[in-house]
Amino acid sequence: MFYIAISAYGMIRILIADDHSIVREGLKYMLMGFPDMTVAGEAANGQEVIDLLNKEESWDVVVLDISMPGKSGIEVIQDIKQHSPKLPVLILSMHPEEQFAIRCLKAGASGYVGKQSVSVQLVEAIRKVHGGGKFLSPDLAERLAYYIGRDSEKPPHESLSNREFQVFRLIARGKTVTEIANELSLSVKTVSTYRTHILEKMDMKTNADLVQYAIQNKLQE
Repeated sequence: MFYIAISAYGMIRILIADDHSIVREGLKYMLMGFPDMTVAGEAANGQEVIDLLNKEESWDVVVLDISMPGKSGIEVIQDIKQHSPKLPVLILSMHPEEQFAIRCLKAGASGYVGKQSVSVQLVEAIRKVHGGGKFLSPDLAERLAYYIGRDSEKPPHESLSNREFQVFRLIARGKTVTEIANELSLSVKTVSTYRTHILEKMDMKTNADLVQYAIQNKLQE
């Protein structure tokens, strides 16, 4: 049965994007044990992903880390979907689902796997998204169902845009406006404007309020 499936669908060509070489090597080592999969490319940041997509059109699944240098993971997902709308993107992240999963799915990702459970779920997830499905843990599926059509009951941080959420998390980690501007390649004025919008949307007054909220909701890391 397994080898019939391989002949019917062909080898799954995987592009792994993670800024840590040891993670990429570990994933390659794990996946090489499955005859229906091959890691056909690697990228260390979002720009390298797009460069590879421009050179090679035969990728079947992108396994993408949400936290890499340069563009945010959400922006990379959007770039991939703009370039190759039908290419499945599977997020592999150290961050808990409650922080990023729903945003990733809204941006176009086909699934979300935590690095802490990678050996259990990754192969299943790759096959699922390659076949056109979505890979969600039971908890994430329940959370997503809860959010649909219930905007008024969403937590305050869900009202933030993706960029505002990125700035919010950096503020919550104690970074100054100048440090955030340097990290995101934005002007200090732009970051200050984002901060103002964040405080208004979340009905808060100070950075200390944002830090406390982030701690309570486990949104710092």
